[in-house]
Amino acid sequence: MEKVWSQAFKKSPFPFLGERGGIVQSEISTLGQFKQFLDLVHIRQCLLRPFFEKPEYPLVENRDLIPPFEVELWEYKDLPGFSLVAFDRPLESFNEVFQYDILEPFQNSAQRAEGGAPQDSQVSLRNVQTIAQRLPKKVQASFREAFRRYDVTSLGQYERMLPYLLNMDRAQVFSQTASGNFCMTGVFASFPSDFDGELKRFGMQIGKFRMGDNAMYEQNRQFVYQFLMELYGFPMASERRTSSAVFSRRLHKYGEHFIVRTLGQSDRIISTIWNDGTLARRYPQVEKVALVSIDADRGDLLSTLSQGGWLVDEERRVIILRVRYKQHSFSAANVRQDRALSVAAQELIHPVTGETLQNVSIFRDSSTILLHLNDIVRGEYLGKTIYNRSEVVEHTDTVEKRFKVLHAWLHKNQRRVIGYSEEFYNGVVRVLDDYMHTAEVMEAGPELAELRRSLRSAYAYIRQARRLHELSAIASRQFKGERLTYLQMLNKSVALLHDLKFDLGNYFDRLMESLIKTVEGMLDDRYLRRVYVEREESALSARGRKIRKAYNRLVGLLDEFKAIRKNRRSGAANDTARR
Repeated sequence: MEKVWSQAFKKSPFPFLGERGGIVQSEISTLGQFKQFLDLVHIRQCLLRPFFEKPEYPLVENRDLIPPFEVELWEYKDLPGFSLVAFDRPLESFNEVFQYDILEPFQNSAQRAEGGAPQDSQVSLRNVQTIAQRLPKKVQASFREAFRRYDVTSLGQYERMLPYLLNMDRAQVFSQTASGNFCMTGVFASFPSDFDGELKRFGMQIGKFRMGDNAMYEQNRQFVYQFLMELYGFPMASERRTSSAVFSRRLHKYGEHFIVRTLGQSDRIISTIWNDGTLARRYPQVEKVALVSIDADRGDLLSTLSQGGWLVDEERRVIILRVRYKQHSFSAANVRQDRALSVAAQELIHPVTGETLQNVSIFRDSSTILLHLNDIVRGEYLGKTIYNRSEVVEHTDTVEKRFKVLHAWLHKNQRRVIGYSEEFYNGVVRVLDDYMHTAEVMEAGPELAELRRSLRSAYAYIRQARRLHELSAIASRQFKGERLTYLQMLNKSVALLHDLKFDLGNYFDRLMESLIKTVEGMLDDRYLRRVYVEREESALSARGRKIRKAYNRLVGLLDEFKAIRKNRRSGAANDTARR
């Protein structure tokens, strides 16, 4: 691709007109088409333009597009940021659930002309003034001069206006007109955000809060906050992203067909939450678009992309990547309780045609994760890492830095280590076990004692959670590609829990809760109880008696784990009371 942002998407379904902006086709009537239009305009103006105009443009790292998302501590104030909402219907200003400054499309004024409504030129000037008064004073005059003869509600003018609109603090508003075409119908919109109410209702819905239980609320608030935000594609971050998530949740509950989109100056990622009504979904769709760099050692992929013109910048190996996500409902029995979102698909967007290349894998998860882990423990990792959501750590040239970067690595990749293949998990354990027994860790000074304890706790959590992940597979009677009999299910569960019982030096209440629910589910199997437990023992075959014996052993182990949970919780309550 020629290194000029204005050449981007010249052969797309919406052909652009050079640096002046505007498009040949400005009548768009479906939400899907409108989203495609927004994609191209925003990628062109908000990603590609700053990339070509700023030599030090900070590309997004692959890991920033993989859940769980981390807060970006740097804010790039010279990069674009915005938010917008679009509705697949005409707006009814009084009945809408949010506030915005109204723009009047030309055709609406024409329809009201019977009452002596203003002519189109007057409507145009009024619309220009509505936008101008919400812009910084230094650009108001130039905006009025540039658009005083144009219909600023038309999509044909949107790209020309966007550099001005990016100076506005609040959201842009789009909707359909009475004729069914999309246009800009508002600016300076505020998304309503009853975040406190949404958080508490959601927490009670998933069983993490109880009415009036302050201790339970304080214990689980961070978890509920993170899970709720991640469902809509965000970390616990800025007000712009928080209000976008809560507003999207509200619109989806109302059954609206909508688009909510944000671009943060810190994350450099265009995040879109939308629902076009094509499928009945519990949650709206979530996707992100960013400029990322492909690893230099992926020669075959780079060659293919270069030949097809998919690279934005050959030297830096830059592509336009879209990631689509899948939401997961909360389940207390799921060992990965905090997994609200996972990657569903990765697509490349062609910088000239706007076409998409699907079924590509830019995230080389397993191999890249192991390489990074090895680099960290050897002190060879180079780059910035966010530790504990508040501290930026550069490189791993000291023991303290290695501890902090490894702790961040364990948190970021926790779900993958728990859920990936046996081969991958064993590789991670080998590296971590070797490192945890080095003199560097064993003999770390008192100033690093708390950090070392936190590191060991994070590793212990992963090991226990992996065992519970295996327990869940055993409970489903599908384990390592094998269909288990009831006797095999019970025997494997007994053996696993017997081993786990002696590995509870680090106790995690969330994992204990998951373990108990999983075992209770196995023991409550109706067929198992009816055929092997509730019958007279004299009516059982030899195999049936073995199954009952294994069942009773599992009941005994469950009672032991419940006793452990009770003792731990009572001890924690006593500690809290003493404080």
